[in-house]
Amino acid sequence: MPTSRRSSKAFAAVVGIFAATALVVAACSDGGGGGGRSGGSSSSTKAADGGSARIKLTPVASVDDPTAFTTRAGDRALYVTEQVGRVRAIRNGNLDPQPVVDISDHVASGGERGLLGIAFSPDGSKLYLYYTNPDGDIRVDEYSMSGSSVDTGSRRQFLAVDHPAAPNHNGGQLSFGPDGKLYMGLGDGGGAGDAGPGHVEGGNAQSRDAMLGKILRIDPTPSGGAAYTIPSDNPFARGGGLPEIWAYGLRNPWRFSWDRKTGDMWIADVGQNEWEEIDFAPAGRGAGANYGWNRLEGEHQYTGTPPDGAVAPIFEYSHSGGGCSISGGYVYRGSKIPALTGRYVYSDYCESTIRSIGQRDGKVTDQRDLGVKANSVTTFGQDQDGELYVLSQGDGVQRIDPA
Repeated sequence: MPTSRRSSKAFAAVVGIFAATALVVAACSDGGGGGGRSGGSSSSTKAADGGSARIKLTPVASVDDPTAFTTRAGDRALYVTEQVGRVRAIRNGNLDPQPVVDISDHVASGGERGLLGIAFSPDGSKLYLYYTNPDGDIRVDEYSMSGSSVDTGSRRQFLAVDHPAAPNHNGGQLSFGPDGKLYMGLGDGGGAGDAGPGHVEGGNAQSRDAMLGKILRIDPTPSGGAAYTIPSDNPFARGGGLPEIWAYGLRNPWRFSWDRKTGDMWIADVGQNEWEEIDFAPAGRGAGANYGWNRLEGEHQYTGTPPDGAVAPIFEYSHSGGGCSISGGYVYRGSKIPALTGRYVYSDYCESTIRSIGQRDGKVTDQRDLGVKANSVTTFGQDQDGELYVLSQGDGVQRIDPA
């Protein structure tokens, strides 16, 4: 989960400093506040300005400590993970009384640990779960599906990453990209500053020899005696770093997603004590991107010299407005709220106002407060029709509807 977060029983928080100012739009081109950080370009698809968007949050299901949300091909159910280790299904607006699968015996839950991510294979035949085990280490398992049921006997663990030193910054995102490959977001190993026990010299996030502080990209199909296959077009498939790495320089990527229309990738990365950031990779780009942590927090120098060619966030905001830990969402591509079309929707665990930003050509055009709050937002979901959902500790699963 995002760090600096979690003061309830589900997420123990280590919250930074709070005061009072507005959100700040980050520089997206060369220069700016990050010392020569590079930006990116995108399709010229223009988002709605968002000014006329009026939304409400409609209760959908009461789910305990929800952490992730997904859908499955050929299935209208909504699948939600509970931090303790259960996967729940919402069918026809009703929460199934029995879990789809319960892996709580394999899971260490509490603070920022637990069952953190879920994805189905593009054809719906496999289920993937990302969690922390009783030792606090990161594990990703695969299960075969039999109809709408999980074949628990088919469990295959294919990724194991040690995370022994601290209970926070576990990451947890699992998602198949538009290219059909499985992407996984891992935090930097916890503690603070990407330093100390469990961290390599200079920090895990900047080391291309460590999986922590990265987005990984694989084909989960076993090959050549290995548990998964390295895509040949991964940036370090032929050397220069671990072949699984897609992007690096991340502190705790708490949700990334793709615009289902353009293929652009949006990454919400939780900050240290001062800045939260949203990173942006235009469709077809982003391989080998360095997003700057722990040399930079957002656009701002944190420690050491900013890395050459670091990619600037498209947007950042200060903790001085009451936020502490970004909860990333999705670009809205549903049909119910035309004024939100093409806008990235997100929130913050502490402040929990639902907000949106528009972008054009890789630059933010505006930011909007959508006028509603949830209660300790943990993540978002997107259904088969492109409609969005808010998951929170206080309110379970809610749908974003027109007001």
